[in-house]
Amino acid sequence: MRHVHFPAQRVAGTAQASFLPARRLGDKARWYLPAAVTADFFGAAVPVGLVFAAAQQVRPLYCALGAALAWTGVQLLRRRYAARALGESRGVLPVVHDWLILIGVLAVARVVTEEDTPRLSALGALLPALLITVACHKLTYRHLTAARREAHAVSRVLVIGEPDAAEDVIAHLAARTDHPYVVVGVVPVGGGTLASGVPVAARLDAAMPTAPNGDSAAVLGAVRSQHADLVLVAPGARIAGERLRRVAWALHDAGLELAVFPGLVEVSVKRLETLSAGGLAVLRVLPPVGRGVQTLLKSALDRAGAAAGLLLLSPVFLGIVLAIRLGSRGPAFYRQRRIGRDGIPFVMWKFRTMVVDADSRKAELAGANEHDGLMFKMRRDPRVTRVGRLLRRTSMDELPQLINVLTGHMSLVGPRPPLPEEVAKYDEVELRRLTVRPGMTGLWQISGRSDLSWDETIQLDLQYVDNWSFTSDVDVMGRTLRAVVDGRGAY
Repeated sequence: MRHVHFPAQRVAGTAQASFLPARRLGDKARWYLPAAVTADFFGAAVPVGLVFAAAQQVRPLYCALGAALAWTGVQLLRRRYAARALGESRGVLPVVHDWLILIGVLAVARVVTEEDTPRLSALGALLPALLITVACHKLTYRHLTAARREAHAVSRVLVIGEPDAAEDVIAHLAARTDHPYVVVGVVPVGGGTLASGVPVAARLDAAMPTAPNGDSAAVLGAVRSQHADLVLVAPGARIAGERLRRVAWALHDAGLELAVFPGLVEVSVKRLETLSAGGLAVLRVLPPVGRGVQTLLKSALDRAGAAAGLLLLSPVFLGIVLAIRLGSRGPAFYRQRRIGRDGIPFVMWKFRTMVVDADSRKAELAGANEHDGLMFKMRRDPRVTRVGRLLRRTSMDELPQLINVLTGHMSLVGPRPPLPEEVAKYDEVELRRLTVRPGMTGLWQISGRSDLSWDETIQLDLQYVDNWSFTSDVDVMGRTLRAVVDGRGAY
């Protein structure tokens, strides 16, 4: 979500200290900032000091202090210590990016100071800083997620907008749990009823008031009564232009931020650019990545990863084949027709986890389907064998799909490959997930797998299709390991 700031001019009667919110930035724990700074500082200082002392560097303490200050300085300049960023999941790749900047800064310092510690030793001394920072982020993120799950550490949001637009924003936020926003009040613009049940804190006239601070007094009163941290404006012709500008002035004078929802959903911030055209704030949406260097890197990673995986895992394959054959009659591998990119069918390989006649028995179990969409899922499917249950729990039944990745029918990361009967019922929105190659893992797997609803599954797939990047694939593969160990939704 983009925060849009307007020129901070003072509107008479609006800058009152009593309007400052009781809670700021979601009531995040106070230990987040000192924990992050301490971890970064000593995570760089201690290893560098020890390594440089062992290398008989003449100034190990100065080098350790310089590395620590450089690392915390990079984090500070990159706004990693801002209250809005603390505890929020940024993945491993942004931290690696910061770390590479640190390497560049210290490389310049090395030349200037003529420091002569071996390069590999110096690089190894900086590696713990990267690992400790990632661990600290994971700790604060888990703590923040748990706090939000218990209705703590949330940002109290006041929504302003025309009734229909405000209702859409409220419903969207209420349906998701991957954000800190809790709507505590709504200020409808114009007439109309609201069915969301959110308290109506005030109501603005459909037309812009003649008094310069007419809207401001109502909005600030609503903020105070609901103890809101953030005012979120839903798009609409009745709350835009000069009217929105005056409301923004009043909120900023009261120490509050204003966020404007542009009407876009599931668009990564990486694809958004802010522009100015004749005094108008314009939001430019870049098209999804469909060609270029990133796609070549993805293909190279797929083929190389699949080939290496098949080679290294060949002993594991042999053990699984023996276990399946000894556990139940029938072949060790299971082949199934799936639909790939652009609707082209292919044969997908898996280890067999069910009895041989499982497909013929699917119709009689249709009434026991526990999934709300087109997929068939049962937590205790009687067709699954004992060995198959273990394979599904560990996701090892998916390993033969490395063959599909090597042949180009699948990718290491992508949407789940659907069955032909599922695709036959797709609408135009669901068909969009077929514009990329299906994957062995993806957002679906790391977000709960079979525990997700059909709408959530489609939303995740479309989010991947529209916002794909090579770095996001690397991040998903890193998070897949944890999802496999956790096993949630694997049945």
